[in-house]
Amino acid sequence: MNASSLITDEERARRRAAFEFARGSVRFEGIVISPEAEALAERFINGEITLEEHTRLGLELCRRERQTGQACPKLDA
Repeated sequence: MNASSLITDEERARRRAAFEFARGSVRFEGIVISPEAEALAERFINGEITLEEHTRLGLELCRRERQTGQACPKLDA
């Protein structure tokens, strides 16, 4: 069984809708999500990684993007 079969189609749709809403919200604020962050979100949407993994990997990605001068929100952690 592959990882993406561990979530239902309904859960996948819920995750996609949440991501699309978040993307629209940050775009409204002038932030464009990087291709790497989009790919990470797709992995979560498809059930390939857990929310905890998505959060950890997303924070790591944001730190790397900030070091290279790419737009990324300020991190408190």
